[in-house]
Amino acid sequence: MNDSDDVTESQYKISAGELRQFVERFERLEAEKKDIADQQKEVMAEAKGRGYDTKAMRKLIAMRKREPQEIAEEEAVLEVYKEALGM
Repeated sequence: MNDSDDVTESQYKISAGELRQFVERFERLEAEKKDIADQQKEVMAEAKGRGYDTKAMRKLIAMRKREPQEIAEEEAVLEVYKEALGM
């Protein structure tokens, strides 16, 4: 075995360890994401149980992430389309 084999093997061990860390971090995040999704489902189930319309709530949540101008433009276009269809 020559010096270049030692360097390659050493680099592989370091890379494998680093790769393992990335994979394990990602897996932990996946588990956390699932836990959060489960908690969100519980919140919606609780809201539904108290009589709230969860479909409307989800729409409101999505709208709160957007810019007011973007929402106003979409609503204006929607209003024009509704009028065109006699709604």
